[in-house]
Amino acid sequence: MIKLITGKKGTGKTKILIDQINDAVKATAGNVVCVEKGSTVRYSISRKVRWCDTEYYAIEGYDTFYGFIAGLLASNYDITHIYIDGIFRIGGRDYDAFGKLLEKLDKLTGDDVSVIFTVSADDSELPESVKQFLK
Repeated sequence: MIKLITGKKGTGKTKILIDQINDAVKATAGNVVCVEKGSTVRYSISRKVRWCDTEYYAIEGYDTFYGFIAGLLASNYDITHIYIDGIFRIGGRDYDAFGKLLEKLDKLTGDDVSVIFTVSADDSELPESVKQFLK
């Protein structure tokens, strides 16, 4: 299941994400993963969360990012939640490529894994391929 937290820079998306991460850790029997570029969120989340910095793994672009997420899921079937902060800092501001990534991840994860992104854009800026994942 794909979920998006949208809004312009400075609207509190990361704070919402941090709260959701910490709530998920308390509620799930599975594993929670947080992916970001840099370490903005790292010290605000539970130590039980598997934290990954895309810079460390040299992840750039949506194809590389998809491979990284697929690898995480292949190596650990107990992952229930994946949180991604600042997807446009990782993959770039190509809305169509982002829409294709979401469709591929939705097929990969189905209803077994929740994948939550922060997206620095207003809903009105996003194409239909992305808007379909707004909930």
